[in-house]
Amino acid sequence: MKANDGDGMGKKSLSHQETAWFCRSLALLIQAGIGLGDGIFLMAEEEEGQSQNFLNQLGSRLDQGLQLSETLEESGVFPGYVIGMVQVGERTGRMEQSLMSLAAYYEDRCRINRMMRSALAYPSMILLLMLAVIAVLLIKVLPVFDQVYVSLGSRLTGVAAGLLHLGQFLEAVLPVLLGLLTLGAVLVLLFSCWSAFREGVLSVWRRRFGDRGVSGKFNNAQFARALAMGLSSGLPLEESVDLAQMLLADIPDADSRCRKCAGLLKEGASLADALGNSGFLPAASCRMLTVGLRGGNGDQVMTQIADRLMEDAGQALEDGVSRVEPAMVLIASLLVGVILLSVMLPLTNIMSSIG
Repeated sequence: MKANDGDGMGKKSLSHQETAWFCRSLALLIQAGIGLGDGIFLMAEEEEGQSQNFLNQLGSRLDQGLQLSETLEESGVFPGYVIGMVQVGERTGRMEQSLMSLAAYYEDRCRINRMMRSALAYPSMILLLMLAVIAVLLIKVLPVFDQVYVSLGSRLTGVAAGLLHLGQFLEAVLPVLLGLLTLGAVLVLLFSCWSAFREGVLSVWRRRFGDRGVSGKFNNAQFARALAMGLSSGLPLEESVDLAQMLLADIPDADSRCRKCAGLLKEGASLADALGNSGFLPAASCRMLTVGLRGGNGDQVMTQIADRLMEDAGQALEDGVSRVEPAMVLIASLLVGVILLSVMLPLTNIMSSIG
């Protein structure tokens, strides 16, 4: 757990994995009957270096009389959603449940990030390799065929001639081409291995396209999961929606839907209608939620809906990847086939005439 990069309380935000570890470890210690301050000191004993210092500072602040939510907010490394849910736990006396819910939520976020990283990085690497193979064919292989044609008293024509000219152009700008391919490979590696770079890229993506397609499905699942956590913690409906909105605040379109949902609730709409009209839940889930709310187990039904939405989003991502990879291989195969056929068929005709 790397919580800070300087003196004093932490300055570097915790990753989803670190946040999940902190919440689950603290929840288990509370479940064992250990106080918050003592529990954090025990967690510090399992760490070393900056992480140990950070946890010891948290424990010291708790021993000075601060509440856990105040201590986490003062540290500056925990997301606002974590602080809000901890405040809910303090108000309702259900700290253990709040921390366990947070741990489960951020573990899901870790899993989503791994899926997104795999979905983006692997096809990108395949694309770079495809471009490299096609460039070699155009730059190195086609000129050899052109020399063969010249020796036979002919020249490449039609598509083959156009591809040959393209290859000559690429060869002229080969240093630039190699630089671009190298840059692309470096960016893919950075995205796969460097979390800060990956979060920066995904942040830009979320602002521009973060509520469309598969990303929109994940947004709906996260909002439903957060809403279920708030309801199960005893938080009033409007506050649960406001708390869940923190998770999507960096996605303009999703944040707009959250505000629409909150506005509908203030106007007197039911939770199911508000979620349905703002695009967070499909009609079938809205009907299920309505029945659950009437039966007094709306939080459990919302949890089930969130789980189903998360499964649907994950399946949609897998389906998208499963379509992209074969499509890329098919396109690459067709391009290579066109290149080879454009020179082999005329050469076969010439050899037949000679024979």
